[in-house]
Amino acid sequence: MHSGRQCDANGRLLLIDRDVASSRLVVEGLGAALAGAPEIAAAETGRQAVEALRQARFDIVLMDLSSLGDLSERSEDAVTRLVKLAEGALVIAISDGSSVSAAVAAMRAGAHDYVVKPLNGPAIAARIDELAQRHGKTRTLGIEARPSAGVADFGGFIGASSAMQFVYEQIARIAPSAAPVFITGESGTGKDVCAEALHAKGPRVGKPLVAINCAAIPRDLMESELFGVARGAFTGAHEDRKGAAELADGGTLFLDEIGEMDLSLQSKLLRFLQTGTLSRVGEAGVRKVDVRVICATNRNPMTLISEKKFREDLFYRLHVLPIHLPPLRQRPSDIMVLARHFLARYASEEHKAFSGFSGECAQALMAAEWKGNVRQLQNLVRRLVVMFDGGEISGAMIAAADIESRGTAEMIGTSVPQQRAQAILPMWQQEQRIIEDAIASFGGNVSLAAAALEISPSTIYRKRQSWADGVAVA
Repeated sequence: MHSGRQCDANGRLLLIDRDVASSRLVVEGLGAALAGAPEIAAAETGRQAVEALRQARFDIVLMDLSSLGDLSERSEDAVTRLVKLAEGALVIAISDGSSVSAAVAAMRAGAHDYVVKPLNGPAIAARIDELAQRHGKTRTLGIEARPSAGVADFGGFIGASSAMQFVYEQIARIAPSAAPVFITGESGTGKDVCAEALHAKGPRVGKPLVAINCAAIPRDLMESELFGVARGAFTGAHEDRKGAAELADGGTLFLDEIGEMDLSLQSKLLRFLQTGTLSRVGEAGVRKVDVRVICATNRNPMTLISEKKFREDLFYRLHVLPIHLPPLRQRPSDIMVLARHFLARYASEEHKAFSGFSGECAQALMAAEWKGNVRQLQNLVRRLVVMFDGGEISGAMIAAADIESRGTAEMIGTSVPQQRAQAILPMWQQEQRIIEDAIASFGGNVSLAAAALEISPSTIYRKRQSWADGVAVA
């Protein structure tokens, strides 16, 4: 066993690998990749590793599974033994690539992650950084702490998929600004939740958030609802009344379904955005208002512009900070997270006891199209809670409750073969569901999911990034 001392060491690392040359490369790679490299000790056999762990405490243990053969117990038991001796260290298993099952067994035995040979110092340094963030070891290892990448709920949103992590990052970056935000996404994806999160995480949080649905208000009343009314402006206007923009002064004005606003009012909205002033209906003077404007639409704004239903100059005035909310079918790993959340919420409200969803039911929910997105799933779960007394949610219960659309029931198995054929998805979407389902099954651990799927973790990261960017890759 040999060791090397680094200046300004950040913790201690034990490298278990019978390949001495490989060990030296890893030491050099880590030293170059980390600003303050850890103090590194090397053991070439399992017995040397046991001795090293008994003599000293380590913060990181890199163990080559093929180097543990001299220990009397089987590989999985040997890993368990070393993990216990490591006393809370970050343990990373090293696999030669052909022993994927051994890597999975090592993680089940307590290893936090695994890497595949040939080893790469910078890549391992990145893994160490990620694990340190996840397991609270940043201070011990001298790594700068950063927000967790696996947030499961954020500002009213539920979900930890890569697509939602990207949305969370956008909201966190955009919230402090005063510039307009343009939210797009299908109905039911949570555009109102996004607006609330932007307001809550910004500097105007203590001020009003006023929402107005441009599709729900008659066109002849929309101007007065938005800008207010002066007394005597028309029959029935017996007093001065503030509009949504004035009520939101100092805070946030949320214009939902902005694409439904009448063209004549769009010009007045544009002037309001340019000058920061408004006039109530029937009023000659102007009033200064300070609001941050957030708007949303479930339609393609460029299509609206081409159809002469939306002013191009208004679009570019509003489309300063865009956020797109992904449909539920593009983040299948969040489906059961959302379903369980809604089940717990509504069961509590109805004072009923539900134990969860059956395997058959979970598969059906994961495979459904969810054209109404999160809102459709939410409504289905609420109906289930109201219609049934408790216990485990089964496929038959969903089929009975799914009166909103037949899509979910068909995926459970009540459809005829022709109906199933119509539900076939493109290969990349099926691949996405398989990968996201595997990641969810292993609690968000990409490495373990990759091992189970017998693919490289880097492949998963590459594909997830492409899905977040809206690109399908082979």
